[in-house]
Amino acid sequence: MTFFENSENRGHESIHKFCDAQTGLKAIIAIHSTALGPAAGGCRMWHYDCEADATRDALRLARGMTYKNAMAGLPLGGGKAVILTDPDSPPSDDTFRTFGRFVDSLGGRYITAEDVGISVDNMRLVQQVTKYVAGLPPAEGSAGGDPSPWTADGVFLGLRAAVKHRLGADSMDSLHVAVQGVGKVGYDLCRQLHAAGATLVISDVNEKNLARARADFAARVVAPEDILFEEVDVLAPCAMGAVLDADSIPRIKASVIGGAANNQLATEEDGKRLFERNILYAPDYVINGGGIISVSLEYMGDKTEADVQAQIALIPGRLSGIFVESEKQQIPTNEIADAMAEAIVAAAAAQP
Repeated sequence: MTFFENSENRGHESIHKFCDAQTGLKAIIAIHSTALGPAAGGCRMWHYDCEADATRDALRLARGMTYKNAMAGLPLGGGKAVILTDPDSPPSDDTFRTFGRFVDSLGGRYITAEDVGISVDNMRLVQQVTKYVAGLPPAEGSAGGDPSPWTADGVFLGLRAAVKHRLGADSMDSLHVAVQGVGKVGYDLCRQLHAAGATLVISDVNEKNLARARADFAARVVAPEDILFEEVDVLAPCAMGAVLDADSIPRIKASVIGGAANNQLATEEDGKRLFERNILYAPDYVINGGGIISVSLEYMGDKTEADVQAQIALIPGRLSGIFVESEKQQIPTNEIADAMAEAIVAAAAAQP
C-alpha cells in the first residue's frame, strides 16, 4: 500500500522514510499540516509487526497532533515520528544521533520530542545534531524536560471536569478509576488520583510498572485484557491506541472515559458508539495536550513552568465547552472536537 492509497492519509502533506545501514535505524516521519506552524510531535519507538503498521500509526498520530496543537492554541502544526525497533538489537547512542540528522534534513518542518519508548537522554543525543528538538533538561524554573508529568496534569484536570459534567461530582474522592497503562504518564496520573481519594484498578504489560503502582497507591491489579471492562466510574486509557472499538465499547461499564493514550478510538464511528451508550468521552488530543504544551513553550524559549501550568489549566474549560456543545447538538464529543480543530487549521491555511 502506498502513501497515497493509505486509508489514514487524510490531507497529510508528506511522509518521510529513513534507513541507515550502519546503525540499523528505520524511522518514519509523517507531517500532517504546517498551516499553524512547524509540525510538532514526539518520536515513538516501538516494535511493529510490519512497515505498513508503522506507517499507519505515524499517519494517525501526526493528524492527531495537528488537532492537539490547534485545540491547545499553539502556533504549531502536526507531525509524528516512529522508530521501528528490533527487540534483539537495542538502539545505540549513534541510532539517536542518526535520527537527529534525519530530523535536521527536513529543515525545521518537523520538531521532535519524547513519546513512548523515548527518554530525555535520548533527546539529548538528538540535540547534538539538530536544533529542531524539545523535551530537553530545563534550567531551573524554565519550561522543558520530560513532558510526561505535564501530560498527566492535563489528564487529571480534564477528568475532574468530565466527572463534574457527567457525575455531578466536585472531586475524585471515593470514585473508582481504572487506569490502563502505568508507565510514566499513567503512574503520575495514578499518583494524583490516589492523592485525590480515588480507588484505583490498574493494568500494564510491564511487571515492574505494575509492582510500583500497586505498592505506592494500594491499587488492585487486573489482567490487561480485563481492564477496560471493570466496574468503575472512570476509565483512563494510558497505553497504546485503538482500544475503544466495536468489540470493546459494548462491554465498558465506566460512565466517563479520558486518558493519556493517543488515538483511543479505533475509528471515528466508535465515538458515536460511546455517545449512544451515554458514555462521556473526553477527546484524547484535548485532554492529553499537557505534554505538547510543555514542549511548545520550551521550544519557543523564555517560558517558565508557571507559563506551562497556566496553559494546562485551560484544558478543563475546553473540555467542558465540548461536552456542553455535544449535548446541545446531540453529536459525539469527538466530532465536536474534530470540527473545532479543523476550523482552526482551515482559518490559518486561508491566511495569505
